[in-house]
Amino acid sequence: MTVKIYSTPTCSYCNIAKKYFREHNIKFTDYNVMINPKRAQEMVDKSGQRGVPVIDINGKIIVGFNQTEIERSLKR
Repeated sequence: MTVKIYSTPTCSYCNIAKKYFREHNIKFTDYNVMINPKRAQEMVDKSGQRGVPVIDINGKIIVGFNQTEIERSLKR
C-alpha cells in the first residue's frame, strides 16, 4: 500500500491526518508543498486543488481530512 500526503507544516488538517496515520501505524510519505514546487504541481495535477491536505492512497485522491474516506480507501 502506498500512502502519500501533500501538506504544509502550518495546516491543522494536515497535522491531524499525519497523526491519524501514525496512531494507526500506517506508513506514509509526507511532501511539504510549501518548500517543494515540484510536489506542489504534482498535487495540483492529481487533485485539481491547491489546498492541503491532499492524500493519495494507492491512487485514490482524497482532498482534506475525511476519516471515513481514508478508512474506506485503506481497506481496498
